[in-house]
Amino acid sequence: MKKPRPRSVSTAALQADSGFSYSRPFFEDLVDRALVHAKKLGATDAGAEASEGCGLSVSVRKGALETVERNRDKSLGVTVYLGNRRGNASTSDFSDAAIAQTVQAAYDIARFTAEDPTGGLPDPADIAEPGTHRDLDLFHPWAITSEEAAAIAMECEAAALKTHKRITNSEGAGVSAQQSHFFSAHSNGFRGGYASSRHSLSVAPIASLPGRNAEMQRDAWYTSMRAASELASPAEVGRYAAQRALSRLGSRKIPTTECPVLFESTLASGLLGGFVHAVSGGALYRKTSFLLDSLGKPVFPKHIDVLEDPFILRGKGSSPFDEEGVRVQPRKVVDAGRVEGYFLSSYSARKLGMKTTGNSGGSHNLVMSSRLTREGDDLDAMLKKLGTGLFVIELMGQGVNYVTGDYSRGASGFWVENGEIAFPVHEITIAGNLKTMFKGIQAIGADTYNYGAKTVGSVLINRMKVAGS
Repeated sequence: MKKPRPRSVSTAALQADSGFSYSRPFFEDLVDRALVHAKKLGATDAGAEASEGCGLSVSVRKGALETVERNRDKSLGVTVYLGNRRGNASTSDFSDAAIAQTVQAAYDIARFTAEDPTGGLPDPADIAEPGTHRDLDLFHPWAITSEEAAAIAMECEAAALKTHKRITNSEGAGVSAQQSHFFSAHSNGFRGGYASSRHSLSVAPIASLPGRNAEMQRDAWYTSMRAASELASPAEVGRYAAQRALSRLGSRKIPTTECPVLFESTLASGLLGGFVHAVSGGALYRKTSFLLDSLGKPVFPKHIDVLEDPFILRGKGSSPFDEEGVRVQPRKVVDAGRVEGYFLSSYSARKLGMKTTGNSGGSHNLVMSSRLTREGDDLDAMLKKLGTGLFVIELMGQGVNYVTGDYSRGASGFWVENGEIAFPVHEITIAGNLKTMFKGIQAIGADTYNYGAKTVGSVLINRMKVAGS
């Protein structure tokens, strides 16, 4: 199944006004006034952030408009430190009186909060200095009207419905155009902020088989990018979603078994996400991770690497600094299967007696790859490597225990025999333990897919339990 290509959008649409109500200089002044007031109250340290977001979301179904939603929000958040005691408060009112009240509220909370010796702003040596912040091309406002958005969504849904006579219904299609900006400053010297955008198009068609054993199958597809010019075309998104739904018709159960499992690239990022969760500071210092003390130890086979790069232009996980204003940099998180770094904020790093990794707020553009992957390792090649086993294209439920690593999810997909899809399957459960699953990764495909801040191809795991009929 071929993934959709990018579509073109007029340059005028990309150069249109952002739609923001507040400017960067206004936010800088707002934040500075909050910090000055915190200092007057006696705060030993303080930080403040002003932000604004706006956007449009439109949904259609069966060729008719369903919803048009416009969102606009703003916020000023203030954090006050009294030694090792911390207080935080926020407001959506930017008046002088509201600023004073918000700072006072944060100050009062700090006064009655227990001391935490690991708290506080990032160390000055760790912050990203002004003038060093990279422009990562993250802001591409889309000046689209609700009528234009509805027309795009209808085109996408219509393409799905026209794909085949068995596409008989739809859960609808939607277009979203979102943009935001912020400015943050701390008393430790950090000052910075930037604007960003995220736009998307999605559709969820329903395929059906008439007759005595009537069956309906649903699937969906979407495209999401920083710039509307990089969104896949409505027609291709619709057709691809329809093809996915059609491929699931005739699904059946399979007997309970143990077999190799191939995770579609769209789902494989979830496995990477499980690793990130397990080696993140909060889980580590609370000792609620199945990968405690894994630094420097092999967690994956020797052919697996995980890279992090915050500086990818237009990347969904790109940022010139983390949420605390700490410097970020490209690094190898996993090298030849061995864990080379955790994901730490200043607070979690102090709790662990380590240094921050610039990951307050999460990871930045992770890529999981295999040194065994070749250019021709597309989905067909990965099915050949699977041989006989299960190809999973949908997971259900939240059955992951990050304390023990136990993994159990409802699933559907295809049974594969001798490297060829035999028939679609549903109403099954796949189970294992993430520690064993990570060590059992045999191959990663060249069919890479980007989901948020994570990019990975289809992942083949040597053996899992499959509970069926």
